[in-house]
Amino acid sequence: MILSGAAIAQNNTNSPYTRYGYGQLADQGSGNSKVMGGIAYGLRDKYQINFANPASYTAVDSLTFIFDGGISLQNTNFSDGKIKQNAKNSSFDYITMQFRLAKWAGMSLGLLPYSNVGYSMGEYRVNPGSSDNSTTVQYTGDGGLHQLYMGAGFKIVKNFSVGANISYLWGDITHTMAETFPNAPTNLAFQRTNNTSVRSYKIDLGAQYTQQFGKKHLMTLGAVFSPGHDLHNSSYVQDILGNSTSGSTINTRDTVATFGTPMSLGVGATYVYDNRLTVGADFTYQKWSSVSFMNNDDAFCNRTKIAVGAEYLPNPMGRSYLAHVKYRLGAYYSQPYYKINGERAANEYGVTAGFGLSIPRTRSVLSLSAQYVRTERTSSAFLNETPSASASE
Repeated sequence: MILSGAAIAQNNTNSPYTRYGYGQLADQGSGNSKVMGGIAYGLRDKYQINFANPASYTAVDSLTFIFDGGISLQNTNFSDGKIKQNAKNSSFDYITMQFRLAKWAGMSLGLLPYSNVGYSMGEYRVNPGSSDNSTTVQYTGDGGLHQLYMGAGFKIVKNFSVGANISYLWGDITHTMAETFPNAPTNLAFQRTNNTSVRSYKIDLGAQYTQQFGKKHLMTLGAVFSPGHDLHNSSYVQDILGNSTSGSTINTRDTVATFGTPMSLGVGATYVYDNRLTVGADFTYQKWSSVSFMNNDDAFCNRTKIAVGAEYLPNPMGRSYLAHVKYRLGAYYSQPYYKINGERAANEYGVTAGFGLSIPRTRSVLSLSAQYVRTERTSSAFLNETPSASASE
């Protein structure tokens, strides 16, 4: 857990959009969920951990103790319509475990990312009066928020389960602006660093209702609710003025700022045929417009996401290896919470595909997936992003 905590703290993004808010929000789903477009609220599988809906923990098999971890590689292209850049990243995504407590209860523990910040960009400002006063301004940011969760699910009646995850939410986010004078090294350079440290909690409440139709048809409806609340935090601003000739003057001061998380509601449904075909759809709504961030009550847009996905297992009783391979695909459309200059900054859509490869003579599965995501700017002043990622667990 210590090693995975160190790994999960590493940046896995170079997106300039992470300059805003808490950065890029992580998908709250395991590897098999992500490759099906991110559907999760209605998923129930006794051999897979679905920490996005804690009510699913009651599906775990009585003789099963599950470990699940994920890593990802990402290649991203950025464009503002004129200039294109490329960035590559890798990260350890999550590690979780799940086991049965009783015939009517299951439990899960895990370490997950909540958000990621990582960017570096600059601009050159020309002074028409004198080139000596022209400046170079560099903007950098890193950090993110992480969550360590413990959850339990309980079967209330035969077809109805409820559950809850309680998470410890923590992390540090740093934004730095550095201004220098490349044509006048004697001019005093200036650097400002804003640092925020969050230590708080997060609660997710889930429910699932399952109904059998005949011998081969199964439908599950799921819902997850997360209440919004203020985050306990500490912040400071540090200013550094000077250069190598005159020396530096450092001024550090604590600041008082408000931060919060939104009310979130997710609903979804899955249909399973003969334990071989699974199809599902999810809808997520997060009320970020009511969240205060750095004393700004109008910092974000509401976030929505629509996802669809499917999984097909040819023949679980077949003798050939290919008959036991799980084929998965999905798609989603999302409106991120980024707001720049009072307007929504981007829309996002993606398609996913992958395989679940069973490991011979074990009950373990290696999941491989590929994802194409397009972040489409809403204004010519913003950026387009086209990352493609692969993950394994």
